[in-house]
Amino acid sequence: MSKKKIAVLFADGFEEIEALSVVDFLRRANIEITMVSIKDSVDVVGAHEIELKCNGLLSDLKAEIATDYDGVVLPGGLPGAEYLRDSDAVIELIKRMAETDKIVAAICAAPIVLERAGLTKGNKGTSYPGLDIQLSYSEYKEDIVVQDGKLITARGPATSIYFALKIIEVLCGKDTSDQIAEDLLLPIVESQICS
Repeated sequence: MSKKKIAVLFADGFEEIEALSVVDFLRRANIEITMVSIKDSVDVVGAHEIELKCNGLLSDLKAEIATDYDGVVLPGGLPGAEYLRDSDAVIELIKRMAETDKIVAAICAAPIVLERAGLTKGNKGTSYPGLDIQLSYSEYKEDIVVQDGKLITARGPATSIYFALKIIEVLCGKDTSDQIAEDLLLPIVESQICS
């Protein structure tokens, strides 16, 4: 079986926790991650001034991602999510991914990208609190993570690890997702918070 592949799309102003939690967790699950800049440079700067270098440019990789990848992840953060939303190339890509039943995952403010692409209509989902008025989900939920088929959405930075684990579960199964959570001591943290 071929290795699963996910592209994480980066624009200046991305939310670092949301983007890098996904990259880290999915790599732990042996999923191939490509960090893709939507700019004309691989260098991007997060909402909190963290600089990083992506693996490639969307302008070079769009066709490959659409055909060879299992999904795409849209981090939130502002103005990063707005840059993603305003990119015709991003909208075209995520529409194609959705049409071919691949994962489209968006967290925090990034569901505004789904809205522009027409992917909220007829689907359940969530977002950062207060953005619900901009989104036309058939059912807006306040759950930490919402999965509707291959559409996965989450609320914000503190929900990033659960967002990443849900993507792993969809791609690799619940056993793998649970193992990653256990390796990272999430059950211990949850048991102490809940006690």
